[in-house]
Amino acid sequence: MMKFDTVIIGGGLAGLTCGIRLAKAGQRCAIISSGQSALHFSSGSLDLLNVLPDGTEVDNPLEAVKQMPTLAPSHPYAKIGAERFADLAADAVELLTGAGVAVVGEAVKNHYRLTPVGGLKRTWLSFKGYVTSDKGDALPWKSVALFNAEGFLDFYTQFLSDEMRKMGTECKVHTFNLPALEAIRQNPTEMRSANIARIFDSEETLNQLAEIISREMGDAEAVLLPAVLGVDCRDGVAKLEKRLSRKVAVIATLPPSVPGLQVQTLLRRYFQELGGVYLLGDTATGYKSEGDNITSVYTHNHGDIALKADNYVLATGSYFSQGLVATNGTVVEPLFGVDVAYDKDRNNWYERDMFTAQPYEKFGIETNADFQALRGGKSVNNLYAIGAGLMGFNAVKEGCGAGVSMLTAINVADRILSKR
Repeated sequence: MMKFDTVIIGGGLAGLTCGIRLAKAGQRCAIISSGQSALHFSSGSLDLLNVLPDGTEVDNPLEAVKQMPTLAPSHPYAKIGAERFADLAADAVELLTGAGVAVVGEAVKNHYRLTPVGGLKRTWLSFKGYVTSDKGDALPWKSVALFNAEGFLDFYTQFLSDEMRKMGTECKVHTFNLPALEAIRQNPTEMRSANIARIFDSEETLNQLAEIISREMGDAEAVLLPAVLGVDCRDGVAKLEKRLSRKVAVIATLPPSVPGLQVQTLLRRYFQELGGVYLLGDTATGYKSEGDNITSVYTHNHGDIALKADNYVLATGSYFSQGLVATNGTVVEPLFGVDVAYDKDRNNWYERDMFTAQPYEKFGIETNADFQALRGGKSVNNLYAIGAGLMGFNAVKEGCGAGVSMLTAINVADRILSKR
């Protein structure tokens, strides 16, 4: 038997945020993580609230969230409440900063982040060093030099340059080659963002790149590159700016993305430094309960060795990570069998127009106002649900996925701490 104060099932953004909050307060926590999370697909920013459920675009999330109880009473933000929402958003930024994740942005005003295909997308927080703008139709520069590694196919310079020109920014595209790239270029499948980024953990390779850029950048106001300037080394942008005496910024590539890998690594490292136990590559397979309480959880790797805790947090995500599983006629939460809200008529699960909001995206785990999971309509006293698996919101259309994950995680962590 292993004993903890809290066991969290799921090691993505929600699970790690909850674990860090609890560990900082002195709790002994374990996170069960089956592997890669949706963080690995992050494109350089974290959204809080970009669009209200009625389609209204959001400039100020703190103001807009006040409408949530009326527009979508089952939305996680409606359960949190507008006043608590502001405090949690601030706490989330503080937590990221403590973990070493440098971000820019604020909850009172969304800004815009350049996407991998050249669009400007509303967001809450962007990782420091990425291309951002205060405007939705223009970049901060009139001319840029865009550099890409020769043979790197997950970075679409033509799309980017075309879109920049439409926004009034002249973009000149350059390619570069380096000795360190030759080894991975022997196999085209190795020319991926993470593999390229690792060569720039070397100071020598970064200096070689700086020399090439210095010769070719001309009089461009800024130098832009794919986000491959190191995995462990996170100051590649600052080092290049110092060498070039020019503004340097990066653009996230198509997944798997370096920014997502970096954030996952930093949050996990921070959790472990705080004393947390991170069970990587393990899967929760069963549990025991007494009355309205979970008493233990079992995992694949630990067999009949129980993980016992006072509280349990379900942060297993949605369909992507199989935190929710859909069959022909049902949607279930596969571990604890807690209640899931979904339309019983499968014909109502989707819209034929693939670009419209899909009803199934709002299906999810039912909870009470404190995010305690329900089973048979009754609260499970020491089982909480957070993040993407919750009911009542559309992370994609509303642009609120990261915000729901982090804010519900901190909210639940504080709820657990208040029980002591």
